[in-house]
Amino acid sequence: MDYLSHIRKPIEKELGDFISLFNDSLSHTDGMLETVLNHIRQRAGKRMRPMLILLMAKCFGEVNASTQHSAVGLELLHTASLVHDDVVDESGERRGQQSVNALYDNKVAVLVGDYILSTALLNVSQTGNNRIVSYLARLGQTLANGEILQLTSNGGENISEETYYDVIKQKTAALFEACCAMGALSSGASEEDVKAASLFGQTLGIIFQIRDDIFDYYDSQEIGKPTGNDMAEGKLTLPVIHCVLTSGNAEMLAIAHKVKAHSVTKEEIARLVAFTKENGGIEYAQSVMERMSEECMSFVRNRVEDASIADALGAYVDYVIGRKL
Repeated sequence: MDYLSHIRKPIEKELGDFISLFNDSLSHTDGMLETVLNHIRQRAGKRMRPMLILLMAKCFGEVNASTQHSAVGLELLHTASLVHDDVVDESGERRGQQSVNALYDNKVAVLVGDYILSTALLNVSQTGNNRIVSYLARLGQTLANGEILQLTSNGGENISEETYYDVIKQKTAALFEACCAMGALSSGASEEDVKAASLFGQTLGIIFQIRDDIFDYYDSQEIGKPTGNDMAEGKLTLPVIHCVLTSGNAEMLAIAHKVKAHSVTKEEIARLVAFTKENGGIEYAQSVMERMSEECMSFVRNRVEDASIADALGAYVDYVIGRKL
């Protein structure tokens, strides 16, 4: 099934309008800045977050100028956060091409990220809706706090699913939650519907991150990411957390603590990855995604009246769970 076609179908025109507005917003006439912004525009992803905003607006009303500026503002904020994240993570690659900090340097990356962030705020101010502006501003705070929380949790001794979910809710899930809330707000949804849409987005974002984390247990030639890359960066994700906490294997738990202490070897990472796969860690994470997907589909069944939007949101949930690298 071509999930992306199903997702785009009821919003094709609106998505085209978004892309034009986004590209115009991410343009400049000065030398280096224009060069860097053009580099960033070339790595456009699948537009999953903007599509979610457009779908949620259509779920409760119509896509309008406020919706489009909300979508552009959020996508620009997300883009700025990725530019800054690459500096924090010392990453040399993003979506199959050189990161800004690798192509230029950290100073340029930070300044360009700041410029994009300011452009995001300028766009969202054009919605004329103070609640949407506040939502995006709080999202920026939440994402920054999530990065700090991840840095501190990576180095701490505590290993728990609760900590894992706390980080996700302030990173990936916060983005999806904001998409749904801002889309609903832009088309005049009721307070009850905005709250329900926010919860749908948060749950969908958690599923998205769990699926992303599962990729790390397998080699990826496409993005050049080796098995266990998260562990090499001091991160423990749901599959391994579940296994080391439920298996009673003291040796593997000790290696997990070495991961958090950044003192683990490549050989130990390979052993911990194999242990996780052999002891049902991937299957456990998949079962969590399935349970959460049912929560998402409950929202679709109970809140979405338009059949084409319901079909698109259902395809969105299925895509997030089944997506490939």
